[in-house]
Amino acid sequence: MPVLETPDGRYIVVKGRLWRRTNPKLNEEQRDRLVKALMDARRGVKEAKRAEDEAAMKRARAAVDAAKHGLGERGPVWWTDGAPDQNRRMVANTTYAEWYAGLDAT
Repeated sequence: MPVLETPDGRYIVVKGRLWRRTNPKLNEEQRDRLVKALMDARRGVKEAKRAEDEAAMKRARAAVDAAKHGLGERGPVWWTDGAPDQNRRMVANTTYAEWYAGLDAT
């Protein structure tokens, strides 16, 4: 199933919620390195949960956050036109609401 992307390419829509996309200006090497770091950190979260290790969990979650910031999925927005960040909001409550509602009509 293809990923539903907003017309401007800033977000994907998952279960009616906007999630910020990776910064398209990252080169392939940067993106690959950050995605690998993110996957490693997510594995670290899983392992810390299994081990019930709070310190390891804190470190792993910080590593997830750092990778997501590097990818542009969190932190300052990567676009430059001044549009607000609508990350994690229900699409029906954003400036994309009309576009999204129109998808049902097609």
